[in-house]
Amino acid sequence: MSLQPFAQSEALTLGVELELQLVNTVDYDLAHYASDMLRLMARHKLPGAVVPEMTEGMIEISTDVCHSWSEAHEQLGQIRDALVKSADKLNIAVVGGGTHPFQQWHQQRIYDKPRFHQLSQLYGYLSKQFTIFGQHVHVGCPDADTALYTLHGLSRYIPHFIALAASSPFVQGQDTAFDSARLNSVFAFPLSGRAPCVLTWGEFEQYFDKMTRTGVVQSMKDFYWDIRPKPEFGTIEVRVFDTPLTVQHAAALAGYVQSLAAWLQTQRPITPCEDDYLVYSYNRFQACRFGLDAVYVDPASGTHLPLREHLLASFEQLAPFAAQCGASGALERLHAEAQAGRNHARWLRECQQREDLLAEVIRQASGRFRNE
Repeated sequence: MSLQPFAQSEALTLGVELELQLVNTVDYDLAHYASDMLRLMARHKLPGAVVPEMTEGMIEISTDVCHSWSEAHEQLGQIRDALVKSADKLNIAVVGGGTHPFQQWHQQRIYDKPRFHQLSQLYGYLSKQFTIFGQHVHVGCPDADTALYTLHGLSRYIPHFIALAASSPFVQGQDTAFDSARLNSVFAFPLSGRAPCVLTWGEFEQYFDKMTRTGVVQSMKDFYWDIRPKPEFGTIEVRVFDTPLTVQHAAALAGYVQSLAAWLQTQRPITPCEDDYLVYSYNRFQACRFGLDAVYVDPASGTHLPLREHLLASFEQLAPFAAQCGASGALERLHAEAQAGRNHARWLRECQQREDLLAEVIRQASGRFRNE
């Protein structure tokens, strides 16, 4: 199977996808209600789409093509309000967060869709362990080579994305000591990690052809990379974010990606090379483990510095590009949270310390998603 041509898209447009938890309102464990939610949501005229995910305790929403983080926020808000109304009819709740704190993977059911059953047969128990919840951000690129340049430029900011979005400290009822434990489940898949460092679409097509000849890959969906091209949309897709607890935070993260892409595409400030990836896995681990308190190793200089310091500096550097994209409000919001060292993993831990009951943490998180 050959690679799809890279479609035309408007540069710096946005699309946001969120994988969300469906929980009952008795003990706040995951509930197998995806089919019922899809049936009720089909009655609403909404932007974007609502689709099933791997297991029946989860659902995915997505926006239409947006031009700004505020437009994405508006669309996500409309979909959220419809989700809440539908969930209330079923006596369940919808929750953000990268993991459900105490669900048992073996109790999950694969959603009845051919691709999900195929993945379950291939990956075994990993498929049910993939009951984790992430945010994906698409950003439009004017051509395929620019898409690859943007991909490699954004790869330097993978730890920043992870730390800002981290919301998965609990797994199977335990505090993992990670801010983002969700990504540990992603790393178990053989085609996860980083994209190859190729700089032209012709080279990427050659790489894809080699992979398909091995029989390991049939389409771009088979790559679980942190960032991957999405040729049918004319975008690249950033995939490392935990699902935030609120749609406001999700939209702000999209604004940060858009501002970085604007800087990269207009200024061409870096020269991507394989050496950029020497510290990639280490930086990613640091962000997953320590969140905003991680250490960041600059791939160009080898300098070690607090990730939060590098993150705050990036907000200052991106200010003019954020203004051009209408994303200044997004960066201001993220700046305040980063400066205070407050991501959603910290909120979840503080709630658990206060309540000493993970079901109550989920109940309060569902209230945050409702925008109460």
